[in-house]
Amino acid sequence: MKLSAACVVAVDVGSVRTGSFAWAAVDMPGHTLTAHGDDPAGAAGALSAALTDGASAVLALEAPMSVPVPGDWKLLGKGRTGEGNRAWSASAGAGALATGLAQGAWLLAEVARALPGLAATTQVPRWGGAADGGAPLLLVEAFVSGEGKPVPTALGPHAADAEAAARAVAARLAGEDGTDGTDGTDMTCAPQRAFSLLAAQARWAGLAVAGDELALDVLVVRARPAG
Repeated sequence: MKLSAACVVAVDVGSVRTGSFAWAAVDMPGHTLTAHGDDPAGAAGALSAALTDGASAVLALEAPMSVPVPGDWKLLGKGRTGEGNRAWSASAGAGALATGLAQGAWLLAEVARALPGLAATTQVPRWGGAADGGAPLLLVEAFVSGEGKPVPTALGPHAADAEAAARAVAARLAGEDGTDGTDGTDMTCAPQRAFSLLAAQARWAGLAVAGDELALDVLVVRARPAG
């Protein structure tokens, strides 16, 4: 897949009231940190600005954004493939999921309000700017924990996590992180059926999203240790 210039806006989901929310924007292909902040309005503004004039952008939310829905009720709540001992349904994951649902929906609704008729997708092959004929906004999940945690910067640990997530997603989409590039995901609901919370949020917000994406796995990018 040939990728044109784009902006990746990553959000470290957390309490706005206590200052645990942060976002960072990184450009592609240069991976330069172009903006950051601690307010949802700033993140929505950065996304909207990046999507003007037919450009493309990525929103990465650091929270579980797809969950497996098994046919067998005994498997309800089981972790996704690739999560290890950090299942989406455990206390930390479930809390981030709930917070991310509200914050992601708000962000996408603001973008939809600023750019009526905007198309979004959770599927990398369907993503692209006006010149590529794809959906300009790509929605993905980021995962920053354990060895992938960055050294906190002067901006604080939440801003550091947001920047690490943005850089990891940019590197994955450009095929620069040693994985299999744009088709690689670090977690999947398969073999269970996926319920895409990203697609559901986008449709609720009024963005144009293909109906089949509600049941498709999303791209999950795990930040890896620097160096």
